[in-house]
Amino acid sequence: MRILFLGDVVGQTGCSAIKQNLQKIIKDENIDFTIVNGENAAIEGVGITQNILDEFLSCGADVVTSGNHIWDQKETYEFIKNQSRLLRPLNMDKNLPGEGFTILNSRAGLKVGVLNLMGNIFMKKCDDLFMTLKKFLENKSLKKDYDCLVVDIHGEITSEKMAVGHFLDGKASLVVGTHTHVPTNDARILSNGTGYMTDAGMCGDYDSVIGMDKNNSIKRFLKEVSKKHFPSKGESSISGVIVDVCNKTGLALNIKNFITGGVLKTNI
Repeated sequence: MRILFLGDVVGQTGCSAIKQNLQKIIKDENIDFTIVNGENAAIEGVGITQNILDEFLSCGADVVTSGNHIWDQKETYEFIKNQSRLLRPLNMDKNLPGEGFTILNSRAGLKVGVLNLMGNIFMKKCDDLFMTLKKFLENKSLKKDYDCLVVDIHGEITSEKMAVGHFLDGKASLVVGTHTHVPTNDARILSNGTGYMTDAGMCGDYDSVIGMDKNNSIKRFLKEVSKKHFPSKGESSISGVIVDVCNKTGLALNIKNFITGGVLKTNI
């Protein structure tokens, strides 16, 4: 089974790139299951709307994950209640609507578990990441509850994400970080068979400051008169990772980063 994971979609240009290219990418790369992080997809660059979610699902995404900006569009509080294909981090307050884990069938009929988590360091307050993971593993396991498991760890620092990867090594098919919007060059298979990448990057304009207008961002750093952050509107790169999973073991066979289009150019 071949899984495609795409990093944070940023603003209108990121959404357009997904709508225009995702179906072709799925076909060309023989993808069986697609996960997209959509927490920055709204036109303002924060949150996601029902309309955007529907567009992602209609053009090939199987699951949309999120992170600290999941509630920045007020409508999300309502539509997420009845939407199993949009996840919010599992270790958020359990009184909040939505789910942090789901199991769906791939195109080949295999059960894919998708787990969405958020880091504790330099992030909005949420439940202890590793205690949440420990409890999760006490109740769920690879090849018993699902044929493969993909984990989106939405976090700020590399060490925390790496620790999650090693903690889940042999227990997940893929552990991939999101949130920094910068693709890391460390896609690899860990010693016990789990595919890992510290950050998938973003689907947005890289002639920017993490997807936001570069000139306005510089003004803000200089403490000059500026506007609220808003997404850059140049051509978007599509960034993520592709992993081949063994149907028998649920562990990774091959992994590669995926970056196409925009100023990062095509390296596939």
